[in-house]
Amino acid sequence: MDVAYAITPFLAWLTAGTLKFIINSCRARRLAFSQIGYGGLPSNHSAIVSSTAALIAFREGMSHPAFGAAVTIAFVVIMDANNLRRQVGKHATVINRLVGFDKDTDLLRERMGHTTFEIITGILVGIMVAWASFYL
Repeated sequence: MDVAYAITPFLAWLTAGTLKFIINSCRARRLAFSQIGYGGLPSNHSAIVSSTAALIAFREGMSHPAFGAAVTIAFVVIMDANNLRRQVGKHATVINRLVGFDKDTDLLRERMGHTTFEIITGILVGIMVAWASFYL
């Protein structure tokens, strides 16, 4: 296995996570360690899967079967990040309201999933990281 296929998704995750931390810290006007986790701009999941698909496209071409498989997996992950996890976050909000008066219960994380803009930004980050990995 070419090590680029292991390093590129890691670099995409690191890049997207660093950008997310900086953006959240600027918005909160403090270091936003408490906001590390699911959701936010850009989408780490979208960056990871799109970097892999883009690297395959750059190296093998878009007609290669591995590219088709990578795009299929990317769609599943991105749809999950957009739809399913956002619904989980909405459920967490309702559950927190129901049990919010119980001081012994930890509240559920409500910020789950991604908006379309966060996903598109994650895809662009992934493609840029794959491009850099391919050309550098």
